[in-house]
Amino acid sequence: MARNGINKRELDKWARNVVKETNKSLERAQRRNPPRVSAQLDATAGAVPGGETTESSGYLARLLLWLDSSAKQNPSAYINVAPFVEELQLEEEDPTILALQLEQHGLVEILRAMGDTGTHVHLTDPGRVAVRQLKDLQKDRAARIRHTMDALLRWLFDTASDQTPVNPALFLATPGSYFAGTEISGTELHQALAYLTEHKLIEHIDTDPATVAITSRGVSCALSGGSVQDHINQPRPGTTYNNYMPNAKGVIMGEQQHFTQNNTDGVDPTLFAQLAGYIGQVSTTLGMSDADRVELERVAQDLHTEATSGNPEPGRLRQFATQLKDKLLEAGTTIAATMGVQMADQALAGLMQ
Repeated sequence: MARNGINKRELDKWARNVVKETNKSLERAQRRNPPRVSAQLDATAGAVPGGETTESSGYLARLLLWLDSSAKQNPSAYINVAPFVEELQLEEEDPTILALQLEQHGLVEILRAMGDTGTHVHLTDPGRVAVRQLKDLQKDRAARIRHTMDALLRWLFDTASDQTPVNPALFLATPGSYFAGTEISGTELHQALAYLTEHKLIEHIDTDPATVAITSRGVSCALSGGSVQDHINQPRPGTTYNNYMPNAKGVIMGEQQHFTQNNTDGVDPTLFAQLAGYIGQVSTTLGMSDADRVELERVAQDLHTEATSGNPEPGRLRQFATQLKDKLLEAGTTIAATMGVQMADQALAGLMQ
């Protein structure tokens, strides 16, 4: 039976329990069927050009890392791709096709000597750059969580779009459970489950073990072809943004029903005002010390004041939003902090347009 009206504390407890059960189920699944290792290309578009989303192309990022590791033992040699396919037990994958896909993107050079199978490759300079970009991308916490949410929702849609409950442990044995060549962690899965449930894209079902089901909103998001964040943040017809700010104790003081600005610099301060109001709502839930919380709220108040002034100054908006982002990153990886970081990124991106 689904539980409606779940509060954030219960949601967090539920998600953690799901992760625990997931880890147990995954260990059993791995013993029966070793998971296929991959990294979705759409999550590594900056490192691997092309943007294909087929399962075959999803292995290219992992293969690049494997080639880089092999090349360190013998930098000048051509490396056979076939052992990569054998090691991961990818019976349906053709190593020649994988090599051709990498060559198509200019990431490897294929040895075409007489009698060669076309599976021996050598990393090009762009290929080595792509490897470095992949390794950098692995450290991007926000990108990892966004990928987890997107991949988990797509998997639920493909697996049970009729809203049949599914054990989320099964997701961790799929290609989508890897990001830039690395496994999705239990913490990242926990955050994705909680976030998707909070925004009513999935619902948790009281079963043992716990299961989840995609909602009608989740189906709509999957069919849109965009990301979870795109779907959640898209403006709704007639939407009025309410901006909340706390007093010194973090208590919500009121709201602005209509937020408009008259400025001549082409700056839209709406996202910055929303960020400041969001901080006012969640500052007491971040687990920060009193001193850090007070400082966070002070910066949020400064941002709100600037954003709602007659002519907001882009430099000050950038300064305050960046300070808030840094403080949220220091606060940890809670859902509330992660959402704040994403809001800050979106607001700051608006200054670049």
